[in-house]
Amino acid sequence: MDDAEAKKYIAEELEKKKGKSKFYLKDFYAMLPDRKSREVNKLVNNMVQEGILEYWSSGSTTLYGLKGAGKQQSAEGE
Repeated sequence: MDDAEAKKYIAEELEKKKGKSKFYLKDFYAMLPDRKSREVNKLVNNMVQEGILEYWSSGSTTLYGLKGAGKQQSAEGE
């Protein structure tokens, strides 16, 4: 699976997860077990830069989610 297919797969998997909008980086590792963690990290960061995903940070923990999804998005007024 190339990077474009992997990005599409990740987006589809995140849309399927009802009731959960933010994910740890380790959740992405589980979605792509055949890739090294560094490759997955780079892919996820590229998806953030492209506007597919967004960061969410509590200060000590960084989570990722689909851009515009989840309760946090509407609470922040964006």
